[in-house]
Amino acid sequence: MSMRRRPVRDVHAESALFRRRAAQAFAGALLALLVLAVRFYWLQVEQHEVHLTRSEANRIKMRPIVPARGLIYDRNGHLLAENVPAYRLELIREQVPDIEETLAGLAEILPLSEDDLERFRAAWSSHRRFQPTPLKLRLSEAEVARFAVHRHRFPGADVVPYLTRRYLYGDLLAHVLGYVGRIDAEDARTLDPARYSGTTHIGKAGIERYYEDRLHGEIGFEHVEVNAEGRTLRVLERTPAASGEHLYLSIDIALQQAIVSAFEDKHGAAVAIDPRNGDVLALVSLPGYDPNPFVNGIGRQAYADLLQNESRPLFNRALLGGYEPGSTIKPFIGLAALELGIRRADERVLSTGAYRLPGQEREYRDWLRGGHGLVDLRQSLAQSVNTYYYSIAVDLGIDRLSEYLARFGFGARTGIDLTGESSGILPSRAWKREVRDQPWFPGETVIAGIGQGFWVITPVQLAQATALLAHGGSGHRPRLLRAVQRGFDADISYLPPSDPMGQAVADPRHLAAVTEGLIAVMHGPTGTARASGAGANYLIAGKTGTAQRVSRSGEESLRLDDLPFHLRHRALFIAFAPADAPTIALAVVVESGGSGSGTAAPVARRILDAWLDREGGS
Repeated sequence: MSMRRRPVRDVHAESALFRRRAAQAFAGALLALLVLAVRFYWLQVEQHEVHLTRSEANRIKMRPIVPARGLIYDRNGHLLAENVPAYRLELIREQVPDIEETLAGLAEILPLSEDDLERFRAAWSSHRRFQPTPLKLRLSEAEVARFAVHRHRFPGADVVPYLTRRYLYGDLLAHVLGYVGRIDAEDARTLDPARYSGTTHIGKAGIERYYEDRLHGEIGFEHVEVNAEGRTLRVLERTPAASGEHLYLSIDIALQQAIVSAFEDKHGAAVAIDPRNGDVLALVSLPGYDPNPFVNGIGRQAYADLLQNESRPLFNRALLGGYEPGSTIKPFIGLAALELGIRRADERVLSTGAYRLPGQEREYRDWLRGGHGLVDLRQSLAQSVNTYYYSIAVDLGIDRLSEYLARFGFGARTGIDLTGESSGILPSRAWKREVRDQPWFPGETVIAGIGQGFWVITPVQLAQATALLAHGGSGHRPRLLRAVQRGFDADISYLPPSDPMGQAVADPRHLAAVTEGLIAVMHGPTGTARASGAGANYLIAGKTGTAQRVSRSGEESLRLDDLPFHLRHRALFIAFAPADAPTIALAVVVESGGSGSGTAAPVARRILDAWLDREGGS
């Protein structure tokens, strides 16, 4: 058997092949290292700032610092609205893996009402992913502790401290201060997101809403280092927030309390103004409501109860209440007659108890059967003689009458620093044509002369007009803000007077004649409010008014006490005092009060005493 020969190895060829493969492998490794080096260079050098920023973003968070809301004081420095510390539970959308699961888990350890959940869901979608959304406000200490034990179960949820608003006088100032409330979706669409980042509340009504820009302050920021769980480790940089301005109102809280006490359990409104500068000394609408539950979200049932309350406590009667002025308009009608040359102050007119337009059978009655006899301007005001003012209105005509009365601000908003004010109605031919597309009738001019018919005034309008009478026919628009303070260490800056209204009276002698009649109302032997003026140690100039809800028919006598409460006439009263150097002008409306002399005038007297019997009265 022959043996097979093995092939002879080519050592040189194998060595050359190995060298080629080794060189290729080395070149490949070298290329890979070169690519890696280039990539490292790109990442570490060229893209250093980008990745540093991303890294820092994971480690460092920017957190808004919400400014403390400015405080509110009365004219004498009594605190009206303050901030108190509290805790809230909030969630950040981008950090919550499953919101429904999170809410269900939180509900197991914290009481979450349907109102809480409804408000949260409404705000959840409108907030940015990185912005916190409040779920529950004003947590108790026990609730804070309970959440702290379970916090690890709820990524993106946290309890944070904040300042919440508290109104120290509750319903006493609700219609002046208003209230703050949670920012809702509608608010979020109009607010500057940068300025309101982290802010949960905004002014919703009253002073809180009107001066939101002053009260809110400027937001601050801090850069904080956080761990993997999002917990803050340290603060790296801080830009402090600037708190809102502290507001000093013209309101005198003692006078405000005195007015509420004077009304007892009656409904209505009263506005007191310093005629020298337009400062609103008091503004009351009764009944009121407690604004504190609105701050952190009033319950649906509680809110429904307020809305359904027949007394309408949420309705600001001082700014929105529409009333016929009744006989409180007579001083202005009488002044128009003097100023426009229709009457002289000493000219006497016969009052027989009824007035007829030429060629008409209809009678426009006086309140006193048989009339008052011959009366001049002073006596017509003292006794509130209707027929005297019927004839003035007809002689002037509705066009001249309305044009003159507009000087006192009737039919227009006063411009007071509160939102939602009504303009009322100053009857005129043009108004009726524009609003009702109807002609003006002579009988409508007659009743306009005693503040009936189409007339609609607000208590703040009536107070403004009375202040003009008190201050020689000129004055300033009513205003609530008296001074501001930019921080506790800063000086209080008093604001200049509000906008002037212009001179409404051309001849001071005419105003003096009207003032004599108004003093006779309170202190004359036949004055309709002489009972309320008795015993005063200062002179009062005033005028009663009654706005009828129903009227008598034929010769039938109408007993007000026999009427149902809701059909009784509205009682009105205007006054200024001391009559020789007034420091207060006042308008009072008592709903279902019956008569101005019997109800509104005694209320006004108690208010005037509260202001003027105090030492200084300012």
